[in-house]
Amino acid sequence: MGKTELEKTFIEMIGRNERVIYKVCSFYVSDEFPLADLYQEVVSNLWTAFPRFKYESSVSTWMYRIALNTCISGMRKDMRRPKGSSVSILQDAIAEPETLSDQIKEMYHYIYQLKTLERAVVLLYLEEKSYQEIADITGLTVSNVATKLKRSKEKLKQMSNL
Repeated sequence: MGKTELEKTFIEMIGRNERVIYKVCSFYVSDEFPLADLYQEVVSNLWTAFPRFKYESSVSTWMYRIALNTCISGMRKDMRRPKGSSVSILQDAIAEPETLSDQIKEMYHYIYQLKTLERAVVLLYLEEKSYQEIADITGLTVSNVATKLKRSKEKLKQMSNL
């Protein structure tokens, strides 16, 4: 695949799956790390990894894994890119997030209070991923996914009843 064809394929993939990226990023937003910065960092990491993507998993599983790793990792502490890095081809792929309802914002507020890995499991569950897909993305076993999800649901239920 030539460079121009690779760029075009990547931008189309981002366009079809930008909801995945925004969904993951929205769970890790803070004053220090705004949504736009997290989104750009995830897209940059996806672009870096894209030439090595072998389609051994689904595109969405691969994107979730990279997005979660980017948001969870310490890399987000240093959002500056090296001067030699260029993301000019990504500008067309970056879109504004959808507006969120107050109910959704409240739910995110509760979810944001969960531990990092619990947040990831809940996010994937809300995206209707199977326990096996969640395990593949997070690196947990299927039984650990079930346990974390059950405990997270209990915590969220307690928070919403306060």
